[in-house]
Amino acid sequence: MSSSTTERPGFAWVVPALLFFALFGLAPVAIVGYLSFTSWSGLGDPEWVGTANWSALSGDAQVRGGLALTLGLTVLCWATQTPLALAFGVWAAGPQKSRAVVSAVFFLPLLLSTAAIALVWQALFEPHFGVPAQLDDWFGLAPSNLLGDPTLALYAIVFVLLWQFLPFHMLLYQAAARQVPRSLYEAAELDGASGLQRFLRITVPQLRHTVIASSVLILVGSMTYFETVLLLTAGGPGNATRILPLHMYEQGFVSFEMGYASAIAVLLVVLGTGLSLLVVRVTGYSRMSSQREGL
Repeated sequence: MSSSTTERPGFAWVVPALLFFALFGLAPVAIVGYLSFTSWSGLGDPEWVGTANWSALSGDAQVRGGLALTLGLTVLCWATQTPLALAFGVWAAGPQKSRAVVSAVFFLPLLLSTAAIALVWQALFEPHFGVPAQLDDWFGLAPSNLLGDPTLALYAIVFVLLWQFLPFHMLLYQAAARQVPRSLYEAAELDGASGLQRFLRITVPQLRHTVIASSVLILVGSMTYFETVLLLTAGGPGNATRILPLHMYEQGFVSFEMGYASAIAVLLVVLGTGLSLLVVRVTGYSRMSSQREGL
């Protein structure tokens, strides 16, 4: 009796992906790393200045404030997007008849550009003619300017980012929830487990890897949200929403300090990579232990 063996794809199959990653992933990072040690206005040849940009970076109060705001924005985005995306994603994976229509409407933000979303919400947040003005008229409240309030501006941005990216993470959870074996729910139901107990004891543990992957995407994405902040508040009022990516953009494309902006970019890359590796290490995601052993 002949036996057949399954061979793994050869290295040649990986070469196109490696070349693509090297060209569009590693090469730009290497170039930015080099520019972080130069002084360059964007024209002419970069001038080597050694560690001058990094020395200035360590003493820049805007960098320290922007770093704190960026970390705060990251925590708020994760704390709001993760539970809601998990709940809505599991619901969308259910058998209810209305889920297809509701999901289609809910996924509309995925079709819009970041600039369009920011401009729409800027109009909705307008204190005189937007939603706050309507609510003030209905409930007799004092006029409120969400984007102009140093305390509320960052939370308004978090809400816009939640509205924009929640459908994407919801889609991840929806796909993962559909892979959970129905036999687990049937056995739990026979044992008398309630719907909440089945969700907490079966669904959440089965979606552990998806939660970690989604969290990593949120952490990395939080380092690139500058365009939303730029269009909504431009870092204001004052420096209340001047996150580090926005500071990098202004240093590079407003002040034309490309070398200094590159140093900030490298700092963001290191920060995002460090947070991602920390999540992977702490959660044990790198081991990828099976959640469906014995099924």
